[in-house]
Amino acid sequence: MKRILMIRHCHAIGQHSDSPLTKKGNQQAYELARKLEQLSFPIHRIITSPYLRAQESIKPFATRQNISIEIDERLKERLLSEQPIDDWIDILEESFQNFHFKLPGGESSSDAYSRSEALLKECMEDVENENIIIVTHGNLLALMLQRFNIDFGFQEWKTLTNPDVFLIQRIGGEYITERIWEENQTNDFKY
Repeated sequence: MKRILMIRHCHAIGQHSDSPLTKKGNQQAYELARKLEQLSFPIHRIITSPYLRAQESIKPFATRQNISIEIDERLKERLLSEQPIDDWIDILEESFQNFHFKLPGGESSSDAYSRSEALLKECMEDVENENIIIVTHGNLLALMLQRFNIDFGFQEWKTLTNPDVFLIQRIGGEYITERIWEENQTNDFKY
């Protein structure tokens, strides 16, 4: 059974590519590792965004499981604009409603989805690695989840937490998506 765990990074200091995790984010990364170790299936491959916060979020688990971390540029966060935006939340909402909308120097939802879709396709067709972790960022994660749940949009993006974990499983010929992380979760994963 093919399984893909899609993870949003833990709490970080900022939004730059080299922004590290906060103290809270580091604690979350170790909690995430503990939760992933409780899964009823092994992880065979880990692919992460090149951004430091994504790599630091999965590093405790990867280290403890002795799994190498693959860096993939296609998992970097989507850039809305090269310039600061005062009303970025409105711009983001517009980008979910109009997949081809983009600001100068920015990336449309369609462009970001296309680069992530190529990676997802590779993962789904990977016959050597049944269970794969993908670590990325909130905006791109929401777009990637649309591949499996067309209704996942701006409102659902607003509910994402740092970290967040979605399990995508192929059952028969179809993929089922389930959120398996709850913020301040004290119970174990059920998988």
